[in-house]
Amino acid sequence: MNAIRRAAAILAGPATVWPRIEKENGDAVYLLVSYVALFALVPAIAGFIGGCVIGVIVPGGATVRAPVADGLLGAIFGYVAAFAQVLLVALMIDLLAPWFGASRSFTAALKITVYSFTPVWLAGIFFLLPGLRFLGFTGFYGAVILANGLPALMRAPEQRSLSFAAAIVVLAAALLFVTAAAQRSLFGSAGL
Repeated sequence: MNAIRRAAAILAGPATVWPRIEKENGDAVYLLVSYVALFALVPAIAGFIGGCVIGVIVPGGATVRAPVADGLLGAIFGYVAAFAQVLLVALMIDLLAPWFGASRSFTAALKITVYSFTPVWLAGIFFLLPGLRFLGFTGFYGAVILANGLPALMRAPEQRSLSFAAAIVVLAAALLFVTAAAQRSLFGSAGL
C-alpha cells in the first residue's frame, strides 16, 4: 500500500475504497508504522514551524514565538498522542459496535479510524499560519469517511450507521480537544 495514493483515494471517494480496504490485512503495527507515522507528522511539524518560526502577531504589531524547546516538546507530544488517539478511537468503535447493531472487530475498527483521521492530520497544515488555523475544521470530512466505513467494515446497519458515526465523532472530537488542551497547558503550543 502506498500511503500517499491511499490518502488521495480515501479523500476522493471513500465509498469506493472501503471494499478494497476490507480485504486488506489489518495488521495494527503495519497501519501505525506505514500510515499513521507519516500523516501524524503533518500537524506536528506544521505546529512547530507555525509556533516557533513564524509566530503569532499580537495586538500592537509584535510577533510572539514559542520557545524552541517548548515547541519541540509540544510537537513530540502531539505526534505520540496521535497514535494513542487512533488506538482509543478504534477501541471506542469496537466497544460501541453492538449498541448500534454492528459486528465487533478491533482490526476493522482500527482500519476505519486510521483512514478517517486522514483529513484531520492533513488539516494540520493550517497550523503553519495562525490566521488559517480555523481551516482546521476541514478535518471534519473525516466524519464522512467514518460514516462510509462503518457499514462496509463493521457491518453496521445502514439505518443506524449515521447515529453510530455521530457518537464516534463526538467522542473523538472530545478526545482531540482534551489532548490539544493538555498539549497547550504543558507546552504552550497548539495541538491537534
